[in-house]
Amino acid sequence: MTSLSPIIASLCVAFGGGMGALLRYQLGRAMTALLSIQPVGGFPWPTFAANGIGGLGMGLLVGCLARGLGGDFEEPARLMLGVGLLGGFTTFSSFSLETWLLIEDGQLGIALLYVAASVVLSIAALVCGLTITRVF
Repeated sequence: MTSLSPIIASLCVAFGGGMGALLRYQLGRAMTALLSIQPVGGFPWPTFAANGIGGLGMGLLVGCLARGLGGDFEEPARLMLGVGLLGGFTTFSSFSLETWLLIEDGQLGIALLYVAASVVLSIAALVCGLTITRVF
């Protein structure tokens, strides 16, 4: 397999990311309409669904690539689908993969710390961002 140029690699990520973001937006719209979900308040079913779908997608992608099913397109597929599409759809898919890799590597304590710290950090960062925008 030949290495992709930085421009082609970036285009793969950009295209996949745009498609992932669009799919995430449409999933939210569809679930809100079909299930009569309020856009704000209550359990965030669209986000929950995106995280589950993204985790499944990342598992399928990594499993296929690990079996060599990507052939000559392994790197473009990884960038476009894993980094771009699933990253744009939900970053939770990457988080899930990284957590599972730690568990498979026998680092359960690190995996649990990573999960807890990531959730706390993300919420704390969100609160900081909201606080900053409310103060200024």
